[in-house]
Amino acid sequence: MDLTPVPATAGRPFVRFARPEHYDDRTTRLRPVGARLRPRAAAAAACLVLGLGLIGGAATGTLLTDGGGDGTVTAQSAYRDAAQLWHAVPVDRLFPPTLNGEGAGPGGADRTWTRIGVAPDSGCRQAFDPLLAKALRPAGCRRLLRATYTDATQSNVTTVGLMFTSADAEASQALRTRFTEEGLDRRADLVPRPYAVPGTAAAHFGDAQRASWSLHVLTDAPVVVYAVSGFADGRTVAEPEPAADAMKPGATTAVAQAGLGHEAQGIADRVERGLRKAAQKSTEQPS
Repeated sequence: MDLTPVPATAGRPFVRFARPEHYDDRTTRLRPVGARLRPRAAAAAACLVLGLGLIGGAATGTLLTDGGGDGTVTAQSAYRDAAQLWHAVPVDRLFPPTLNGEGAGPGGADRTWTRIGVAPDSGCRQAFDPLLAKALRPAGCRRLLRATYTDATQSNVTTVGLMFTSADAEASQALRTRFTEEGLDRRADLVPRPYAVPGTAAAHFGDAQRASWSLHVLTDAPVVVYAVSGFADGRTVAEPEPAADAMKPGATTAVAQAGLGHEAQGIADRVERGLRKAAQKSTEQPS
């Protein structure tokens, strides 16, 4: 409100009020208040509709991505896709004819392993002792792939296996937790069985020859990766050692001195690494 005094011809000042809020400078006439409010109301309504649309879209997006864009669906999709790798990926990619183990031997020595046989893909009935089969049962066995390798001197042999399960991600995590917390991956009565290949250095690689092993339950794929090693000359081993123990510096057992823990762990690691690469490539391919 403008309260500036203005001289009056009658000799008496009077007060002039400021222009009304809806005064139109172009016409110097008052416009009806409703004429100004209606566009504003329309604009507000449009903003409200747009806002609701954006909120609804964001909510829908959250539902579709199952985690607000944090990649959960991608992880779940990759997990499901990995279950099909046993028949979608060539055997030479899962179990390469040659594995190079730079620094994988005792004292950081290099290792080279040659594949000497691949077992026909099968179920898990004959692959595990009853107690280990019972421990793995909650995950279910969809398919089992195995191959046997020997080192460059053909003095050691190692069977590596990929057990594809029917478990979902939550069940795999539960199995992984149980194996690690209860130490099931280190118990000598839960050692996987080897695959003996007739006419090769692994011809006499049976249950009594199991010397060291590694077992790893994956949580980003429905797979259990394991490897079990032994002497190629067929000698029996009274007390198998988990690879983690046989690889400890200063270990003096025959199994440790022969590097059989390094054999099992090194081959398992490289086959697992190859599986992950195959899974990643499968996920990246356009559908």
